[in-house]
Amino acid sequence: MPDKMMHIPTADGQADAFAAFPDDGVRHPGVLMYADGFGIRPALRELARELAGHGYYVLVPNLFYRHGPAPVIELPEYIGEDARPAVFAQLMPLIEAHTAERVLSDADAYLEFLTTRPEVAAGPVAVTGYCIGGLLAMRTAAAHPGRVAAVAGFHGPVGADGPEALHRLLSTLTAEVHLGHAATDMTPEALVELDQALDAAGVDHTSEIYPGTAHGFTMSDTDAFDPAGLRRHWDRLLPLLDRTLAGR
Repeated sequence: MPDKMMHIPTADGQADAFAAFPDDGVRHPGVLMYADGFGIRPALRELARELAGHGYYVLVPNLFYRHGPAPVIELPEYIGEDARPAVFAQLMPLIEAHTAERVLSDADAYLEFLTTRPEVAAGPVAVTGYCIGGLLAMRTAAAHPGRVAAVAGFHGPVGADGPEALHRLLSTLTAEVHLGHAATDMTPEALVELDQALDAAGVDHTSEIYPGTAHGFTMSDTDAFDPAGLRRHWDRLLPLLDRTLAGR
């Protein structure tokens, strides 16, 4: 599976990015993949390559490129409980500086870059994201109705900004949505409220708590990793992409 590092022109410079795609001379649907806060690293490259192997061009931008190329901070090979405090002490200022304005400006650049790649098929794309990337995926899809056919977020803080912000976010969303929540992130009561908001906005969606999972369950280099949760993630993501991007 070919992969390469790319540079995406943005309003604030250039974002480095990882791309994985089939090497078969055929144009494939594009998927913009937002990393979790830990960023581009072997575990994310593994996810991107796996998805690309199912027939997609997958682009993973460095969210915090304004602070340097990936890896923006030094990460241990395994991000366990003991390492988390020091890692988050470095990450939180970067996350806090990544304002909604920056998110949307970057999303414009990422989608423009992705959809003009010669290896990417014409038409709508999909956006997926993990942790904070799940929220960024939803914001990107909402800002580009008609251009994004599917959006998926896993263990992401989709309703973190409150009910009013969630209502605004959903009001322009036209993509089909799947949200896979960690059991430690979402109560059944909160899930009902989120589903009601999605229904009220007319969003075609599935939204579920993945049993027994902790925040970060898709990430193989963390102590939250759950193999069953990762399999469930693929069982939901791949049919979503097949339904919305099939035939391109």
